[in-house]
Amino acid sequence: MSSHRDKSIEPNRRDFFKKAAAIGLGATVGGSSVWRPHQASAQITIPKEPMPRRPFGRSGIMVSTLSLGGMFDILNNRLMLAKALDWGINYWDTAEGYGRGRSEEGIGRWFARNPHTRKQVFLVTKLSTRRGGDFTGRLEKSLKRLHTDYVDLFFVHGIRGISAMESSLKSWAQAMKKAGKIKLFGFSTHSNMDKCLEGAAQLPWIDGIMFTYNYRLMHEPRMKEAVEASYRAGIGLTAMKTMGGGPVKSDSESEIEMAGRFMQKGFSDNQAKLMAVWQDKRIASICSQMPNLTIMATNGAAAVEQTRLSKSDRVLLAQYAEETSGDYCAGCDRLCSEVLAKRVPISDVMRCLMYFHSHQDLGLARSTFEALSTQTRELLTQLDFSEAERSCPRKLPIGRLMREATTLFV
Repeated sequence: MSSHRDKSIEPNRRDFFKKAAAIGLGATVGGSSVWRPHQASAQITIPKEPMPRRPFGRSGIMVSTLSLGGMFDILNNRLMLAKALDWGINYWDTAEGYGRGRSEEGIGRWFARNPHTRKQVFLVTKLSTRRGGDFTGRLEKSLKRLHTDYVDLFFVHGIRGISAMESSLKSWAQAMKKAGKIKLFGFSTHSNMDKCLEGAAQLPWIDGIMFTYNYRLMHEPRMKEAVEASYRAGIGLTAMKTMGGGPVKSDSESEIEMAGRFMQKGFSDNQAKLMAVWQDKRIASICSQMPNLTIMATNGAAAVEQTRLSKSDRVLLAQYAEETSGDYCAGCDRLCSEVLAKRVPISDVMRCLMYFHSHQDLGLARSTFEALSTQTRELLTQLDFSEAERSCPRKLPIGRLMREATTLFV
């Protein structure tokens, strides 16, 4: 990844870029990738053109097509949040588990100082069943950290199968809606996404889903059917992990050629990956962790200029996805984990490796790995993964990758 400014692409920018300050467009966009600052202007301004908005499912609530995701308690968060509102990014996503509550606290400090902005924001938080079942008490703590009386959307965090959405959660969600603590209810998922979406389409009390979705997965028949089913059911859909990074990192010639082609057209390959997802009109928003203004500005530029991705561009992305399919874990955990004598969440470990290899974010990779149970981490060095490898449609070297994770993150 290059962090220098590519001046050769400036003449191809539209007014959106002409009015923007110099912000280092060579930086990685669209995820939690490490960005190393250079001599960029401290004054980053974006013209007040409207950020595109789409209705969030049957709720009809209009949300920005770009969501500010999972921002931790960073020093410049006040400026980030101010600019997000300036640029029309009204969908803010966080969770109890992000930074052990620091993400919620950071957003909460904003609302404490700027209470008039609360109604401008579509605020989302999440709780995981793996951290305990007392959702009522934990939600109250989240609301306290966020300095708000309610969240617009509550997600059960990181489910693996639709069976996790048991009837007791339906009753709880109805009670919290009646109490005014939440407006909408749903879940997020990194695993078995197609099955989770298909199941949710049969549950009329699910209002929203956040799920892994990108240029690699959007062409798979089962995923296409699942997205259509949930969309027709009126569920608001938020895409995450849109960069399509995997647990294996190989700097291929095709990747370099693809990046070069997009840069000649005036945008990066990462912006193209975002645009590909936005061209699926069923997706209400893309949730992206944006740790600095450069990334937020370049992602915002991609949101405004999404129509620039041509059919041939989309074909190129699809070809690249096919060529590098063996580098990517598609989250089909039901195939690899269920064949093991002792089940471990293989896709969660793969996600840790993805954060490390594709995002270069060791901190996030390590914290995600440490959230796994002690028993899971021990089993990674003990189990025979050969049967899991035979079940993997992408032929990933699962055993080697599980051992690599224990070496890197312990």
